[in-house]
Amino acid sequence: MNAMIDREQSLFDKIGIPGPLAWGYLGILIFMMGDGVEQGWLSPYLLERGMSIQQSASLFTVYGITIAISSWFSGVLAEGFGPKRTMLIGVALYILGTIGFVGYGMPDLHFGVMLITYAIRGFGYPLFAYSFLVWITYRSPQQKLGAAVGWFWFVFTGGLNVFGAYYSSWAIIHLGYLDTLWSSIFWVVLGAVLALGLTRDKFSAENRNAASSKARELMKGLTILKEEPKVLLGGIVRIINTTAQFAFPVFLPTYMARYGFSTTEWLQIWGTIFTSNIVFNLIFGFVGDKLGWRNTVMWFGGVGCGITTLLFFYTPQFAEGNFWMVLIPGVLWGAFLAGYVPLSALVPSLVKKDKGAAMAILNLGAGLPVFIGPAIVGIFIGMVGDEGVVWILGGLYFISAILTKYITLPSEANAAATSGEDVLLSTSKS
Repeated sequence: MNAMIDREQSLFDKIGIPGPLAWGYLGILIFMMGDGVEQGWLSPYLLERGMSIQQSASLFTVYGITIAISSWFSGVLAEGFGPKRTMLIGVALYILGTIGFVGYGMPDLHFGVMLITYAIRGFGYPLFAYSFLVWITYRSPQQKLGAAVGWFWFVFTGGLNVFGAYYSSWAIIHLGYLDTLWSSIFWVVLGAVLALGLTRDKFSAENRNAASSKARELMKGLTILKEEPKVLLGGIVRIINTTAQFAFPVFLPTYMARYGFSTTEWLQIWGTIFTSNIVFNLIFGFVGDKLGWRNTVMWFGGVGCGITTLLFFYTPQFAEGNFWMVLIPGVLWGAFLAGYVPLSALVPSLVKKDKGAAMAILNLGAGLPVFIGPAIVGIFIGMVGDEGVVWILGGLYFISAILTKYITLPSEANAAATSGEDVLLSTSKS
């Protein structure tokens, strides 16, 4: 029996998944599928039932804020309390929030109840998923860390944006809207059982026993910025990574409609973009291990997204109503969006210990775009229009490429310094 388990773990290790954490990856996929059941339809459903656009916007803004806060806490809590405990807290908050939101808020649209309970629900998935990501950074050998985080983002995005969407498209017809939301608890619990019940690996952080208190662990999420400023650069780059992802749905559907694209065609384009994205989340994990994490983020992520963001916007003007011509740059943008995947390997590798604190900053960067993206649209679209907003988003990607150039690993910095000394010695000898 043990020999069979060892063979299975060896197989997973070969493809970049840490063998002892394999069940956790499947658990993340199913958990995120449950979390994503309402993504494509909740806002229009609430508007149809009589909620105002301002109330709907407020609901998702508060949700985005709690996601950002929870994303930051996930890293330091995972290191201080252990990933399993932190993930379990995430499951509990998700279930409590869902019960309150669906059971007491949704039936009669009690806005105050919905606001509080949906916010509580928002704490759930970052504590669950991003704590597991911290576990991965400790468990994976550095030479395979890019592939390991690539698999994480593959199952994370696949569950949230693909399987969640496909499941809900079936469920809202056969179960109804409220029962579809109730069913999310089943998938979340199933994912938690797989990730927490079947994963036998024990988490061991290098500095966990040395910490004098849990409060000290929380403070490391801030002090890490002073100790290693490059972690802050990584957090800023991570914010830029998905800012356009949350900005585009605010204004691109109406922009596309002006050039002959229906809502259905827009949703098909958007869905195909993220099908491409989940595939390349995996591919760029391996590419990062081969070409270098920093180079992959800088050229494929920053430069690639900057160029394809502009192409995606301007193509409808030159190929009006041509679905396939517009789809191509969209799919390329989704693919290059995955070029940032190695950032989850690069940033924690900047520090020898306190990897959870480094991941806390990166996770915060993953949570903030939920409301930063729509905020950019809201602030600037009245002044510079659709075109100006797209140039802001494209410019941010190019800025991220420049910032990434300065996120060097200690080994790279030492190599550069040694090379410089050799040049000076050679010059002085000549």
